[in-house]
Amino acid sequence: RSVSADPAPPVDLEAWLTAKIRRDGPVPVSDYMAACLTHPQFGYYTTQRSIGAAGDFITAPEISQVFGELIGLWTAVVARSMQRTSLLTIAEIGPGRGTLMADALRALLRVAPDVLTGAGIALVEISDRLAAEQARTLRHAPVAVARHRDIAEIDGPMIIIGNEILDALPVRQAVFRSGAWRERTVDVAASGGFAWSTGAACALPSTLAQAARGPQVGDIAEWRCWETPGGMLATIAAKAHRAPLAALFIDYGHAASALGETLQAVRGHAVAPPLAAPGRADLSAAVDFAAFLEAATRSGLSTHGPITQAAFLGRLGITERAEQLLAAARSAAVANGIEAGIQRLLAPAGMGGRFKVVAVASQGLPIPPGFA
Repeated sequence: RSVSADPAPPVDLEAWLTAKIRRDGPVPVSDYMAACLTHPQFGYYTTQRSIGAAGDFITAPEISQVFGELIGLWTAVVARSMQRTSLLTIAEIGPGRGTLMADALRALLRVAPDVLTGAGIALVEISDRLAAEQARTLRHAPVAVARHRDIAEIDGPMIIIGNEILDALPVRQAVFRSGAWRERTVDVAASGGFAWSTGAACALPSTLAQAARGPQVGDIAEWRCWETPGGMLATIAAKAHRAPLAALFIDYGHAASALGETLQAVRGHAVAPPLAAPGRADLSAAVDFAAFLEAATRSGLSTHGPITQAAFLGRLGITERAEQLLAAARSAAVANGIEAGIQRLLAPAGMGGRFKVVAVASQGLPIPPGFA
């Protein structure tokens, strides 16, 4: 008698997703995005070199050292405002190559060394490759540095930094058809690869539903489930109720909820089709800051912002710090690089206006710097 062979194991994420969809049916956009970014074997963060000229994108800390330095000074003011009975942890979620934390620690050591006394650094990172790079960057850190895979692993008084992390959290999407919102899904295309499809009717979250009155056929709604138990915001809120906590998030997005699709893929510093190269391109979507802050408020956190990145950095003293660096520049080329980096961070039509800054904190903490 014949015995059928076991199917060959998948060789990449496209093969893994194809097998999954053929077995279980089309997957929601949120599941597709999560697999593309965080699949333990084939996900983007596991396999790709993402940040820098040789990667797919550049983040603010890589553009100018001033960015991380100002975050360090922000951390110092917030830390001194906390009434805490145990040691402080300064945590960064998605620390990239460790550049922001290195710059922040240098600033703290120079102007607020007392904040580092007894403090610890926690880097929340799922990528082993990036974690190794962070360890090299911070090998001379003035305090102990620990790696964690989830913010849930850290307890006690905490200051959290998240630069360009919210945009990587998976989004759900719905398409308005036949008089109802229907979940947008990803299916296997007849010609190979993947294609958009639609599933069952679904309800929009309240903030988006208010903005979606009178939808037209084909409209797309996009949202994140901020209050999912065990999710990042729910975890932060639970910790903020037990010990003093403040979290700063900087990301691209919109201040008010609105219809529209923002899911995008970036590969080699260029925009790419989101379904074209699963696991080999960075996927992100704009942050709905109104929905995020409403969810944070419902979770019992105090909230601040959103304000533009340009306004936030301006209030923290970016101009003054840039002038110091320019005065110490040893060549015209160095000075030009400093000026170009600052201009890029502050450009109204670019990062300065497109990126927003918000903070959430334990009730009773003072308004953090930059938001007053």
